[in-house]
Amino acid sequence: MTGPDPVLALVARMADLLRRLEDDGDPARFFLSTYLRTTRAVGTALADGAFEDPAWVAHWDVDFADLYLRAVENHRRTPAAVAEPWRLALGADPSLRPEAHVLLGMNAHINFDLPQSLVRMMGPPDFADPGVLALRRRDHERIDAVLAGRVAEEDVALQGAGGRRTTLDRVLAPANRTAGRLFLRESRRTVWANAAELHAARLRGSDAYAARLADLEQASAARVRDLLRPGPVLLRLAVRGFGVPLPPARDGEPAG
Repeated sequence: MTGPDPVLALVARMADLLRRLEDDGDPARFFLSTYLRTTRAVGTALADGAFEDPAWVAHWDVDFADLYLRAVENHRRTPAAVAEPWRLALGADPSLRPEAHVLLGMNAHINFDLPQSLVRMMGPPDFADPGVLALRRRDHERIDAVLAGRVAEEDVALQGAGGRRTTLDRVLAPANRTAGRLFLRESRRTVWANAAELHAARLRGSDAYAARLADLEQASAARVRDLLRPGPVLLRLAVRGFGVPLPPARDGEPAG
């Protein structure tokens, strides 16, 4: 890559917002602090040559994060103006454990924002070229290794942030970390399929795309709502999965 490093600029932007969230005691700080550390890890992986197309990955990383950062900024000004998955995640009870706020943020960001970002960063020629499509998918999957490598450290960081751990929590921690890695891998497969659905809708026109994006918003919001219910969250995720497949296209609208 030449010119200014877009990931370094992103890290600075995230750090600035994190300072403001911490000053205000905003629970959104828990997910953002995790996201900031992950973004730094992605920057390191880029520098280490972990991706086949590092320039594309760097700009995709920035585009993806921008959807989240704008959601947080907009929610702080006008909560009703953000999409429903973010309205639910960012409006959750501040007294929830830090890891709950992280899980809600991850769910909204991966399920709702990530397919959109992939479509924004992959034009119709990318989807039409099997070689380019395979390249993009491999780099998309390589992100899993970066995220999986962060799971244990993030668990420790959340404990330091004030997560209330019972004896059972401590006993189950290794299993929970393994589950977290599996959920991330499963969700990325679903995200890739949803991106293909959004792309197919894009080819049919702006109205078709808007309709499928609305479907994705509803499905993602339903999953966040489910996570907000009392009870064993990991068990529900094990049964239903982390990702949210797009439902079939509505009547009168051709499938992707």
